[in-house]
Amino acid sequence: MQIDWQKGLIPVVTQDENGEVLMLAYMNEEAFKLSCESGYAHYFSRSKNRIWKKGESSGNTQKIKQIKLDCDNDAILLKVEQIGAACHTGSHSCFFKELDILENSRIPSEKNSRIPSANTPSYGILDELYHTCLERKLSGDESTSYTAKLYKKAPNSYLKKIAEEACEFALAIKDFKAGTKGEHKEAQPAYDIVYEGADVLFHMLVALADVGIHPEQLLNELKRREGLSGLTEKANRKG
Repeated sequence: MQIDWQKGLIPVVTQDENGEVLMLAYMNEEAFKLSCESGYAHYFSRSKNRIWKKGESSGNTQKIKQIKLDCDNDAILLKVEQIGAACHTGSHSCFFKELDILENSRIPSEKNSRIPSANTPSYGILDELYHTCLERKLSGDESTSYTAKLYKKAPNSYLKKIAEEACEFALAIKDFKAGTKGEHKEAQPAYDIVYEGADVLFHMLVALADVGIHPEQLLNELKRREGLSGLTEKANRKG
């Protein structure tokens, strides 16, 4: 049977060997081919806009045991041997949140669903913060979360902060070059630069999460420009 790749990205439901649903992801034809050739699950990340091997940064790989195709040839079911946690939160499965609406319905619910363990997988800090921003956007309490408060009045709230923090970062650089002591006098002279730079980066992540663009796409763009003159790159954009 042939997969209908003309429909674009194909949804993939991934189960462990006991039948528990671990995650939902997507594959393109190349990711599927890599999965079959290597024996380990590869997916296409819509937010990172690239193919990724499950566990490439955390070590929590998925060894494929079985591949099934649905009746319309446009969805895949993977059964895998899950090494470590499937979810970036440290949970065995990505499906550990129970909707409150089920409490008043006739659907029986399991209150003690698996929750993330303390042994959270090791992912890059940008990826961790990006997912935290997504979480705050969807279900954060603005009375206790600064990030959720930003999303409440998005996009003007975080756009204003990006401009403010970028200005403070520029002033920190200027003060440092001029030999002026910054706000954090007890710390190393360059601390203000690091402090303000981190603020700029954080608010950029808030903005990126709001529009669904993973920060890795920015890193990939910088990689694309490697070895290319900045003048040439700008000229190509205009063309």
